[in-house]
Amino acid sequence: MLSSEFLITTLIVVLLPGTGVIYTISIGLFQGWRASVLAAIGCTLGIVPHLLATILGLATILHTSAVAFQIVKFIGVAYLFYLAWSMWKETGVLRLEEKASHQSPWRIISRAVLINILNPKLTLFFLAFLPQFVPTYTQTPLEDMLVLSTIFMLLTLIVFTGYGIFANSVRAYLLNSIKVVTYTQRTFAAVFALLGAKLAMTER
Repeated sequence: MLSSEFLITTLIVVLLPGTGVIYTISIGLFQGWRASVLAAIGCTLGIVPHLLATILGLATILHTSAVAFQIVKFIGVAYLFYLAWSMWKETGVLRLEEKASHQSPWRIISRAVLINILNPKLTLFFLAFLPQFVPTYTQTPLEDMLVLSTIFMLLTLIVFTGYGIFANSVRAYLLNSIKVVTYTQRTFAAVFALLGAKLAMTER
């Protein structure tokens, strides 16, 4: 069941830049490595509902119901635009330091969780992805899916933590320049807005 193909494919999927990766990197840059670990944990927790939906067969609801899919999708789009606007407003070294000292671990984690929960494409992705690696001859398909899901989550946590710690390693260079901080924050804001627009145009 646990094949090299699954591990390689999972690693490639996790490494690809998405909303979770962008959020974790931005937290690592502007909040520090501890906050980036919390963001990585939140992003990992955010995929749990999608994995459970896939395992329990609930993904068929999103797949067959256009209304359900559109509702979840546009809530996700609105949330990405909200993150973009929030980051666009908070520029400058002084505001950055205030944000770092006041943003609670709960807020960091909850934002990360919502980013992944409010992406209906994740459920459909897992619906198409996980079953490919469950042997047809298995007598315990549910247990096999749970094992594969756990491994996927573990790799997600490891990779996202790595992204966040790497971002934190270049944080000192940013704090020395107001212009660089402002440009970087607004770049991330633009990326979140683009990801929101991309999700808005996504069909099932």
